[in-house]
Amino acid sequence: MKKQTLGIIGGVGPLATMFIGEMIVRRTKALKDQEHVHTIIDNDTNIPDRTAFILDNTKENPVPILIEDAKKLAAVGADMIAIPCNTAHTFYDELAQGSPVPVLHMIRETAKRAHDLGAKRVGILATTGTLTSRMYQDALENYGITPVVPDDAMKEKVMAIIYDYVKAGKDVTREDWQPIEESMLALDCDRIVLGCTELSIVNRDLKLNDKYIDSLIVLAECAILACGYELVE
Repeated sequence: MKKQTLGIIGGVGPLATMFIGEMIVRRTKALKDQEHVHTIIDNDTNIPDRTAFILDNTKENPVPILIEDAKKLAAVGADMIAIPCNTAHTFYDELAQGSPVPVLHMIRETAKRAHDLGAKRVGILATTGTLTSRMYQDALENYGITPVVPDDAMKEKVMAIIYDYVKAGKDVTREDWQPIEESMLALDCDRIVLGCTELSIVNRDLKLNDKYIDSLIVLAECAILACGYELVE
């Protein structure tokens, strides 16, 4: 298989963009520079907030900029696109239609991973935009998996972790995270999806247990394979 060049639409958020770049390098089976995935990253911090638009469509629409970025990456050599932002996948159909090259679908791949792991009841930790869009609920149900959404208090706690901590550059402690984890386990979840790439930063820092399915890691691994490379065993 001819090796493909990966384009990443980043800036959504910036730290998650840098982290997926690192994970692609770390998860690729390679012994030298030339055996790694050729990756072009556009850390576009001008993309409007996705959740804000989903909850209030009078806010600025991020789709035109996402499509513009896909075209820009394709023009400089990207053969496919990855977006390390779950909420942006609410607009996947529009983006895929406007992109000159294929776009990987992070949410469907994460749901498939849950299925492959034998999950039956999966908690979803994500932005209110992602939860409102029902992208994860529908993707999991398509695999016969029961999706479990946090209550309103925990949704607010998760949003605070995403926006007030990770996006603001503040560290999340185990004490900050513990109530969220306990609330999901109390709902009898056998797996918990980290359905926001800012939560992948929490996973990196706190080294969460193997009940969690990290959507950013799933996307990184899918991108490596789709580009014709092998994963580290």
